[in-house]
Amino acid sequence: MARASNAAAIVTLPNLVSTSRVALGFAFLVTEAVAARLTLIALASLTDFLDGWLARRTHAASRLGALVDPVADRFFALCVVVGYVTTAHLSPWQAVALMFRDVMSIVGWFVARNVSWLRPITFKARLLGKAVTVLQLATFLVVLLWPNATDAMVWFVFLVGAAATVDYTLMLWRERVKY
Repeated sequence: MARASNAAAIVTLPNLVSTSRVALGFAFLVTEAVAARLTLIALASLTDFLDGWLARRTHAASRLGALVDPVADRFFALCVVVGYVTTAHLSPWQAVALMFRDVMSIVGWFVARNVSWLRPITFKARLLGKAVTVLQLATFLVVLLWPNATDAMVWFVFLVGAAATVDYTLMLWRERVKY
């Protein structure tokens, strides 16, 4: 019986909504139609809001969901950036700038898991991190709708991403004292 309840804890509506961004990311890679890409970005944006709302509303928030959500976010963003680079909508430097926070998050996660005094710290979403995700999604729309504004948006995402990286680093530094 325990296996059934473990599976039920994993297969929740919020987790399914989060993981749908993986399919949306793959779909983005296989289409170049502007209307389809705009729809996929809109759906990913909606699911990013909806999964957290559902988890809170249905009391289905979980540690797994807290991991699945940002992984699905990063996967979708990576698919969009790769799709845009391969179709020359973004240059490689723009791709790096857009994904800076995501790369730093991965580096930070590995460091935190391998440094014994950081392991007990619980990672939680922070306002600047959420802002970067929203700005990335907005930039993905700008690339298609207002391409002349792409450079400015990319720089803005990079700067907020750098601030988010500093914010997360400072949070880890402050939290380490508690353990």
